[in-house]
Amino acid sequence: MTWLKSSLFLTSLLLYCSAAIYDQVDQLWNATTRFDFVIIGGSFRRICTVSTLTSAHLKLVGGTAGSVLANRLTENASVSVLVLEAGGSNIGAIPTQIPFFCTLSHPQYDWNYTTTPQEGLSGREIPYTRGFILGGSSSVNGMFYTRGSADDYDRLANVTGDSGWSWENVQIYFRRNEKWTPPADRHNTTGQYDPSIHSLNGINSVSLAGFPQSINEDIIRTAIELGGIFQYNLDMNSGKPLGLGWLQTTIDGGNRSSAATSYLGPEFTRRPNLHVLINTRVTRILQDRSSPGDRLPRLNVVEFAQNPDGPRYQVTASREVLLSAGAIGTPQILLNSGIGNSSYLSSLGITSIVNLPSVGQNFTDHPRLVNNWPVSGNRTFDDIYRNSNLSTFLQNVWSQNGKGPLVDTFVSHLLFARLNASILDQFGEDPAAGVRSAHYELGFSNGDISVAPTGHFIGITTRVVSPLSRGTVLLKSTNPFAAPLISPNLLSNEFDLLAMREALKTSVKFLTAPVWKEYVLGNPDTVFLQPEMIAAKLGPKAPQDEQLDAYIRNNTGTSAHAVGTAAMTGQNSSFGVVNPDFKVKGVEGLRVVDASIFVSAVLVA
Repeated sequence: MTWLKSSLFLTSLLLYCSAAIYDQVDQLWNATTRFDFVIIGGSFRRICTVSTLTSAHLKLVGGTAGSVLANRLTENASVSVLVLEAGGSNIGAIPTQIPFFCTLSHPQYDWNYTTTPQEGLSGREIPYTRGFILGGSSSVNGMFYTRGSADDYDRLANVTGDSGWSWENVQIYFRRNEKWTPPADRHNTTGQYDPSIHSLNGINSVSLAGFPQSINEDIIRTAIELGGIFQYNLDMNSGKPLGLGWLQTTIDGGNRSSAATSYLGPEFTRRPNLHVLINTRVTRILQDRSSPGDRLPRLNVVEFAQNPDGPRYQVTASREVLLSAGAIGTPQILLNSGIGNSSYLSSLGITSIVNLPSVGQNFTDHPRLVNNWPVSGNRTFDDIYRNSNLSTFLQNVWSQNGKGPLVDTFVSHLLFARLNASILDQFGEDPAAGVRSAHYELGFSNGDISVAPTGHFIGITTRVVSPLSRGTVLLKSTNPFAAPLISPNLLSNEFDLLAMREALKTSVKFLTAPVWKEYVLGNPDTVFLQPEMIAAKLGPKAPQDEQLDAYIRNNTGTSAHAVGTAAMTGQNSSFGVVNPDFKVKGVEGLRVVDASIFVSAVLVA
């Protein structure tokens, strides 16, 4: 691998020489000190994004906004943009570029956050992954490309009073974003997706699995054998995601397609009006005393530092500051800047600029549970994780040929499903956006991503995708370099627990299809619970709901699909953080343009 490391090092040098990416403040000041827009962060969410900006209105779909806006704004050569990125460069970060290794820990590219103790998870503190690298979490996530349902967007349009958010009206932005790309093995993809709803002309690559896993045909066969909620869905990105189908991913020929590799790729960062300063932490956003707003405080001065004890620098955006630090970083920066609940800020000794109690509230995430069933044979990918010689060999295949199992993420297919009406009646409300929207998701893997030391497995990851639990992101201290208090409050609402329980039961039903009879070992009803059952001496009987619930609370983690902490509400709403044009309520010169703005119909005022 020495030749590969050398070539990557030389490539990095060449890119740094030709691109406006700086790692020291002095390098930036030597280039320019004038910027129309200052963009804080380049966060990326699971839903991919395209944005356009005019002087009057910003239209955004999703959450890669920092990188997208840097790209789109600098298409106009007269507009200068500075991007401030807390992490380092993605260049040479090979572990993040190999799709299959997305399930492994890469602490050097992670904020390494931990939640507060979660009551709904048996009091456990859990890791909370966030990308600490150019491209944000798009450089470390699972690369799932799921747009959501048409209902989701139509509800957002209704909540905000802005019809521009409707499913029909966001289609143009999906197409501007997406560049449909052949899979790494260039197999015939007929019948695996619907070409009519995809685009070949965008920037961010989207593709299908590029390596044939041994269970792929059996998964599709299950859809035929069972039907019903398992019915085959040709393309879950059609706005109607219910059913079982092929996962689409942000992968470009076997390489991760992130916000950094696409919207901030070398051909774009070479623009003389685009500047990126990495290894830089934004500490506060300040008022511009020299140019006050007409009616409201004008916040267009960004304070930043490159280490906790180093000097604080300031840069002014002549037009606007665009905050895209993600659903964890954005509320932390807002609170440190005096934007939030004024009583809470006063208790911390922070001067309140504008009283917005919703900052850091409405934190919403998808609970995630990894489940595994032992299988016969050795056709799984389990050995890749635990056999270093095999892993090294496959890395060479990936780097030299762009082939092999490392070209894909860990899931090949998804199922989106709804709870039945009798279950929903117990709660008196349906948290999903509509009848075309799911309550839970199943992801199918040809192995155990939790890396069991022995054995071979089929994995089914279950998630609650219409949760009712709401959490918070608050300050641990006024030190902007200190991690915030992160509490997604997972499984705090009984609906979420019930939905996860039903997702588990659906997983068991999936594995009772005839096609799995000789493959899955033991009784699918009980085998995934075996360690807990042995400890409790429950025996081989089918688990009761109470036993399932204990298993769920003791093993569930996060999808790290954080949203809601800077909620977008209607222009005249008495609560929320931003208006439908992303402008922060009560101030001028500042917009929030990341997934923290996304909300469901269930909000905490």
